[in-house]
Amino acid sequence: MALPPKTARKAVDAKDMAGGDAAGEPATLGEAAYQRLRADIVAGVLEAGKPLRLEALRQRYGLSFSPLREALMRLQSERLVLSTALRGFSVAPLSREEIRDATETRILIECEALRRSMRVGDDDWEAGIVAAFHALGRQVERMARNSGTADPADVAALEERHRQFHHALIAHCGSPRLLDMADQLYIETQRYRLPSLVGQVAGTPPRDVTAEHQQIMDAALRRSDDAAGHLAEHYRRTAAAIEAAMAGSPPA
Repeated sequence: MALPPKTARKAVDAKDMAGGDAAGEPATLGEAAYQRLRADIVAGVLEAGKPLRLEALRQRYGLSFSPLREALMRLQSERLVLSTALRGFSVAPLSREEIRDATETRILIECEALRRSMRVGDDDWEAGIVAAFHALGRQVERMARNSGTADPADVAALEERHRQFHHALIAHCGSPRLLDMADQLYIETQRYRLPSLVGQVAGTPPRDVTAEHQQIMDAALRRSDDAAGHLAEHYRRTAAAIEAAMAGSPPA
């Protein structure tokens, strides 16, 4: 599922990452500021550790201080932004400890949500998983036909279909709180994961992510206890690849 090396991290269009026109216009200026800031942080346009000065943000986004401050407070609650008394706001740093913690917490939340979904999931739940897997696979195939380049819209579509597949697995868990926590953790790990779409660390054995997704799907549709184990392994392999990329070496 890796993309050609020429694809840059910033190729993911911030508007697409925020929902873009497909999600409709934001209801408030605060929501607009939140969507645009979050998209730029997740895509790496606003780099980890970068100070977020209100005046600079006002000039960049054409929004007043009030909605920008509101957005920064929301992003702080989502662990994407930090705030200190003397230095103000900044983009949260990236660290190997953070991705490990986020990954293991995500495993706890989503494996429980998957088990609940398997207990009560109906035909519509199964159809949703199959449809999401098919759409993800088609996008992977489409991008594999490119030679050395990838359209930014394709990268955004790939990420969105990936999100939809993982959401479909847990959609019938019956707990809005579990789903909300899963969504937040998805965003937290997304800013780490996006660079891995560019390619693999040198020396890393090729990884068939599509096969991993199918393994999770097949076990879930069988209502097998193996599904949660496959999901956990999938997330840990991704975390290991991310840590290796951060360290500049292949995973052990």
